[in-house]
Amino acid sequence: MSWRRANSWWLLFATVAVVSSVLVLRRPSDDRLSDLHIYYGAAQAVAANHPLYEYVAANGGPFTYPPFAMLLLRPVMALPEPVVQVIWLFGVCAAVAAVAAALARGIATAPRHRPVVVAAAACALLLSAPVQSNLRFGQVSIFIVLLALVDAAGLTPRRYRGALVGVAAAIKLTPLLFVVFFLFCGRWRDAGRAAAAFVGCAALAALLLPGDSWTYWTGTMLETSRIGNLASLGNQSVHGMLMRVGVAPQTLPVLWAVLVALVCGTALLRARQVAADEPVRAAVLVGCATVVASPVSWTHHQVWTVLAAMLMVATRGVPRRVAGVVLLLVMTVSLGAALGDVSTFPGVQFLLENARAFGAVTVCLAGLGGVAVVATRTSRRAGDRRGWLRAVTAATATLACFAVLPLPAGADPTFKAYRLADVDNPRYFYFCRGSVECARLAAGVPVRFAVVREKTKVRVNGVVDGSVARLEYRSAPGGAPRVIPLLEVHPAHRTFSFRSANMAHGQLVAYAADGRILASYRDELNP
Repeated sequence: MSWRRANSWWLLFATVAVVSSVLVLRRPSDDRLSDLHIYYGAAQAVAANHPLYEYVAANGGPFTYPPFAMLLLRPVMALPEPVVQVIWLFGVCAAVAAVAAALARGIATAPRHRPVVVAAAACALLLSAPVQSNLRFGQVSIFIVLLALVDAAGLTPRRYRGALVGVAAAIKLTPLLFVVFFLFCGRWRDAGRAAAAFVGCAALAALLLPGDSWTYWTGTMLETSRIGNLASLGNQSVHGMLMRVGVAPQTLPVLWAVLVALVCGTALLRARQVAADEPVRAAVLVGCATVVASPVSWTHHQVWTVLAAMLMVATRGVPRRVAGVVLLLVMTVSLGAALGDVSTFPGVQFLLENARAFGAVTVCLAGLGGVAVVATRTSRRAGDRRGWLRAVTAATATLACFAVLPLPAGADPTFKAYRLADVDNPRYFYFCRGSVECARLAAGVPVRFAVVREKTKVRVNGVVDGSVARLEYRSAPGGAPRVIPLLEVHPAHRTFSFRSANMAHGQLVAYAADGRILASYRDELNP
């Protein structure tokens, strides 16, 4: 019976895998497996003896991984790109199944039920946002997770343990935190093998790609701006969240370092406590710490948080299981998009948009939910009741805090002011057409504008007259204002356009050249 149920789950897995892959391959060519396209183009550039880190793909993306990653990618990239795309999608789905099999080793269940657990975990993982992001962009993250999980959880032969972590770190640096974990646990030989594998892979790359290796290790490694806009919502690390909060640039490095030390230190200590009895749980906890600690944690990096959610669902205690289900939901559905229409407070909107970052931090600090919703040592029923009370109290307090929190304007995760390069886009500039109409609307009133509401954002476009010297927008009380560019598209008028996640507390203010307030708009932003 268990095998029959497992086969049903695997049939669902295969269906989701095929449908997801077909949808990816049906995307427009400029938006199909875009990261894989960068790998492919970079491999061709290296084959033609061009500098690896000077390559920029047609979609604007550079190659950002260490040189050893290119050594592994080059053989596959020698095939035609359409063939590479199919192979890559198949490889991602196979890696998902392998990760699920490794994860199942950390779930207490009877051996006869393990095939069902593996298949069900594979389906949940495949449906999650991080894995779907791996499929859509053609990312290597799922392979990094597989290498680190299998090795750190002790599923490799003892004499080789640590080596796969070193290889994974040579492809992408974040698994280096597992070396620290080995040291915390007294696994000195594993740490030594990991370090040796990392150095050996880097040395091999330096031998075969000397110029590119020098460029990477002496400068490119620190150029995080190459990776993209770190303040965008996709970056669900502590660093990205602090940038969206609007922390001053001079304060950001120190605050980030302190928070990372606190969160990762707690996670490593907790992982050391459970490593002997629950090695898979310990490895997943350290993996979540890498998501928190890295300056950049895009959606496809967050597979670790999904694994943590599934371990919570499979543990004892109803409150902890509920917490796991909630976290799994957060990692599958974008709450900012799904609940944006019902969020009327900037703080709640910020919580929704950064829910995945908060989830990873909570896992690290609470030990897979152990602190926030742990049952007491009395009877199981009493423990569940008290656990429920603690969980509900904590959730209510958190929501209340974010509901009343006067976040700074920089905390608006969707804010963007448009510039001259965007003027021709009718989605951004829609208020008036033609210089005569716009000039007529701009005459006599400091500011005229229109508001368009979309599913996840609100857009404002308008014109100003000659008396307006500066236009500012505050998305929430208590923060520094955003300066809205005034664009001189035509000599007779100036226009502006910006977007924001939620304007329930927004305020648009126009200033004269001497600093006087000419007009202020609040209710008009919420017609």
